[in-house]
Amino acid sequence: MEIFVRNANEFAPGMGDFSFMESLIKGILEKKKDIDLIIEKAAPDWPIDKISIIDRNILRIGLYELLFADRAQVPPKVAINEAIELSKTFGGDTSSKFVNGVLGAVYKELGEPGKDETSKSKDKKNNAPVPVEYLGGAVVYAKSGVDIYLALVHDVFGRWTLSKGHIEADKDQEDEVKKAIKDELSLDVKIREKLGTNEYPTYHPEKGKVRKNVTYYLCESPFVDIHLNNTGGLDDAKWFKLGDILDLNFYNDILPLVTQAINILLKK
Repeated sequence: MEIFVRNANEFAPGMGDFSFMESLIKGILEKKKDIDLIIEKAAPDWPIDKISIIDRNILRIGLYELLFADRAQVPPKVAINEAIELSKTFGGDTSSKFVNGVLGAVYKELGEPGKDETSKSKDKKNNAPVPVEYLGGAVVYAKSGVDIYLALVHDVFGRWTLSKGHIEADKDQEDEVKKAIKDELSLDVKIREKLGTNEYPTYHPEKGKVRKNVTYYLCESPFVDIHLNNTGGLDDAKWFKLGDILDLNFYNDILPLVTQAINILLKK
């Protein structure tokens, strides 16, 4: 903090109120271990100590604002865009592309930030259609003796969630979902029934506004080992007994799907 005060007085003389910057520094230092782990997951080809100091710290700022800050004060796309602008100003020739790529990858995996936000002035001025990305996912279950298990994936943000993947909208949806689960978990599943669809807006740093349309199914699998492939923001996958499921940390829009699937399975 002594270094911060010295630099603030030198480079922002007369500013007076440094409370936002102080809060940002303290927050980043507190979450540094978690943030660095996310950087390593999002940029596996770049060990944290090989990333330039400037780029590394810009990523820490951007990720802290994206993941832990008050989104009413710092909307996700503002956090991303400000980090990109910092990298253009203070980084090297390729810094902005690198920062853009890492934050964009994290944002796409996170899904939740800005999910319920609506753009105010831009939405009124821009009536261009928003592109839709189609995904298919599943609550995958298996039976072993008298027990029922669910296969869940764990992301770098500390949440358990459902396996999913991109699907081709003009192809058979159920076949596409089975292929997506096979690609991600190496499980051969059978579709049992449709659970529902989640659709929500997201922001991609390069594509801009995108709507994600995710259709979820209840799928049965043999009770075999899970092999997590194409991780892209995931760091684990496990089978859980039904009785242990609701104690896990889920996203708000995933929990109702899991609960619905459990209720169906308990009636079988």
